[in-house]
Amino acid sequence: MTNTNFSIAQHYHQRTKYDPETLQKRKKTLDWSQQPTPFKEYKIGTTISLKDYVNTSQAELGGDREQIWWQRLSRLLYETYGLTAKVETVTGEPVYLRAAPSAGGLYPAEIYLIARGHAYMKPGLYHYQPKNHSLVHFWESEVWQQLQNACFWYPTLSDTQLALVVTSVFFRSQWRYEDRAYRRILLDTGHLLGNLELAGAIADFRPHLIGGFADRQVNNLLFLNAEQEGAIAVAAIADRLELQQNLPPVRTALPSLSQTEYPDLADGELLSALHQATQIETEPAKLSWKPTSETEQRADKYNFPFCTKVSTATQPINWGEDLQDLEKTILKRRSTRRYSGEEISLEELRRVLHFTYHPQDYITQGFDREPDYFDLSLVSTFLAVQGIGDLEDGCYYYAPKAQELRQIRFKNFREDLHYLCLGQDLGKDAAAVIFHTADLSKAIEKYGDRAYRYLHLDAGHLGQRLNLAAIYLNLGVSGIAGFFDDQVNEVLGIPIDEAVLYITTLGRPITK
Repeated sequence: MTNTNFSIAQHYHQRTKYDPETLQKRKKTLDWSQQPTPFKEYKIGTTISLKDYVNTSQAELGGDREQIWWQRLSRLLYETYGLTAKVETVTGEPVYLRAAPSAGGLYPAEIYLIARGHAYMKPGLYHYQPKNHSLVHFWESEVWQQLQNACFWYPTLSDTQLALVVTSVFFRSQWRYEDRAYRRILLDTGHLLGNLELAGAIADFRPHLIGGFADRQVNNLLFLNAEQEGAIAVAAIADRLELQQNLPPVRTALPSLSQTEYPDLADGELLSALHQATQIETEPAKLSWKPTSETEQRADKYNFPFCTKVSTATQPINWGEDLQDLEKTILKRRSTRRYSGEEISLEELRRVLHFTYHPQDYITQGFDREPDYFDLSLVSTFLAVQGIGDLEDGCYYYAPKAQELRQIRFKNFREDLHYLCLGQDLGKDAAAVIFHTADLSKAIEKYGDRAYRYLHLDAGHLGQRLNLAAIYLNLGVSGIAGFFDDQVNEVLGIPIDEAVLYITTLGRPITK
């Protein structure tokens, strides 16, 4: 056994860093004949088609409450993870794109619904089938109490009738990205959770995230093969149109153990070992479901006395009547492949940041004032600016509470970012590159190795809000999960203790 001061999450993060000297050696040729399918099928069960509701308005349903409820559920699922495009390929096998982005288009996530016994939905287990936008009711039984027990009697489950579980089929991403795939799996799930939050606002559901649950119990409840797949996040789905389900936010994250003794792990074993270590086996001691205070979540850092400070305060984006423009944006979102290198305005940057970090200013449009994250107090945001009008080039820390950018380094990073992003032109040609980072040691001290999940899930959630705001403003945006980790800290001048979680590029897209 290895006995070290570093937990397995820290060991995993260090071992899966990309480095210029070793990346080429680790590069492998993909066996395309072994590429996993991005769809999971259930051949036994009752299929409930949701297709007819996609283009049907509530007015067309003539006030039928049951049909309206199914139409709302259809929208929630479709705008969270539904198929939004079909791309033909030279092989003849089409590629399907979804509402939430996924690294390499591999889509490792699966969605399950657990019904308590709703007036319109029989109790039991359901699997969402994106390919034909349907639900398969594959287990008809009373399972709600088992879910409550697995979630340590999370309070919101006492008052809701429906829960959603996001699982991951690990090999779908591991086939291409090897051990580093776990980072991408969590970021992809974070994108999905970002859509779930916003689709909930559109369809009048409020997801209450549950990050602290007994993994083995949830996996067993869903009949998952724990060696190949596992639950990543749970959400109690409250119906905002039911008065008794307008519930207060509750704490979302619970700690796991921090494992500092583990065997020497070969390449290819890291992903499975980390996922196993992040699991919660038993109810944490002194369990309290009190929510984390907003003050703690919004604490700003890096308030240097003489640094340049630029206000990011602005007016909220108007998402249209009944959030119609948000719905259109979710469904047309695509990751940008090329930027023109032209500037974007400071006001455009302000509006992107405002939507991402200030949901409290959107409550009059129907958004939730405090959407659930796992712990935003642990995530920091830095920007490398190289093409923002009226904003000097350099590295800035974004202080969300103060709504300002605080310059911490003067430099044009264009060539450096091209290099850091593994030679991708997205880094070189973007107007700004946004980095989400975290002090990994501090996070593990608070949540054990499970912190690694929470950090990347929250970074992906923030990244999805950035995506949608940028697309709405006709900007280009693309997330990057492959980068030279340590060199990011060195080039930007940010502390080495800040683990880089995710990069989002922002710029002016090339249009044909």
